[in-house]
Amino acid sequence: MSEQRFKDVFIVADNVYSPIGKTTAENFINLKNNVGGVKRHEQSTMSAHPFYAALFGDEQLAPNSNYTKFERLLIVSIGDALKRADVDLHNNNTVLIISTTKGNISLLETEKYSENLKKRIALTTSAQLLANHFGFKQKPIVVSNACISGVLGIITAMRLLRSGLYENAIVAGADVISRFILSGFQSFQALSQGVCRPFDKLHDGLNLGEGAGTIILTTNKKYAETIQVKGGSLSNDANHISGPSRTGGELAWAISRSMTDAGISAGDIDFISAHGTGTVYNDEMEANAVNITGLADVPLNSLKGYYGHTLGAAGLIETIVSVESLRQGIFLGTPGFENAGESHRLNVSAEHRNLSVQNFLKTASGFGGCNAALVIGK
Repeated sequence: MSEQRFKDVFIVADNVYSPIGKTTAENFINLKNNVGGVKRHEQSTMSAHPFYAALFGDEQLAPNSNYTKFERLLIVSIGDALKRADVDLHNNNTVLIISTTKGNISLLETEKYSENLKKRIALTTSAQLLANHFGFKQKPIVVSNACISGVLGIITAMRLLRSGLYENAIVAGADVISRFILSGFQSFQALSQGVCRPFDKLHDGLNLGEGAGTIILTTNKKYAETIQVKGGSLSNDANHISGPSRTGGELAWAISRSMTDAGISAGDIDFISAHGTGTVYNDEMEANAVNITGLADVPLNSLKGYYGHTLGAAGLIETIVSVESLRQGIFLGTPGFENAGESHRLNVSAEHRNLSVQNFLKTASGFGGCNAALVIGK
């Protein structure tokens, strides 16, 4: 047997904090019961027109004047995950990685611009506040690369742990929806007029969502019987500032590389958790990539109809939910899907089903042409 190239990376604990639950368990129960968070909103402070999104109600958020809403989501999520893990935060072997796309950008809408505000909005400021709150000794790492940020955070942690630089990594991501963010997607005409319908013939855009997710990883062999992060890869198609590749070849490259990294082939993938935003161009690009990599027959889902697009948290939330699917042997359906809308065949279903799962693939894509793929398995 050849010598192992790197250390194995295991999942210790996790949390999903969203409008449908404060823990991974609460979220998964609601998902199994087809309870989603996307609703119609009429908030003149955010939009002159009604919009569909998954937003936290004020009653779901603990008040704390010392932290912003963005930071409070992360504090709740990280805190819950840490309760379920035996990890020492106070040594040099543990690192905190924060993933987000916009962080505290909403402060520009409510505060007068100044040098102090500029520093307060910086993602590094929030990351250090969180590190100090929990007592991390190491300087935190910020990952912000559009909508692949959550998956990129996990891949970054995997690579740091494999190399032996750290033994433990806490990867946490969050985003909140503001007028600035909402108006940006409205300007692209990218928002659906109802609850989004990924991969369906009638898909007309995405919904936005708020949420946070945390996953704790380790190379400690006492967790060797748990689920493992087996491989991951990244690519960039450099097609357009907002539009994805028309061929899907670049995401396909990342998928193929992630499977090679994991030491498996297409036949070993039991389901795919797709990015699946519900926009015409993204869904078509993903369908192309899945077909290029020989995965057209593999069950595939999108959770965006439940959570909306949670931006920097999306990759984390959807990965954690998929890990729970792997644990329970339940493959979740895609809400809003009825009739296939892509030119290439996909194995998408609206219904939940029992499924024996050993490995799953998570994909993500984002503005600027970035793509990510991740393989997780038993």
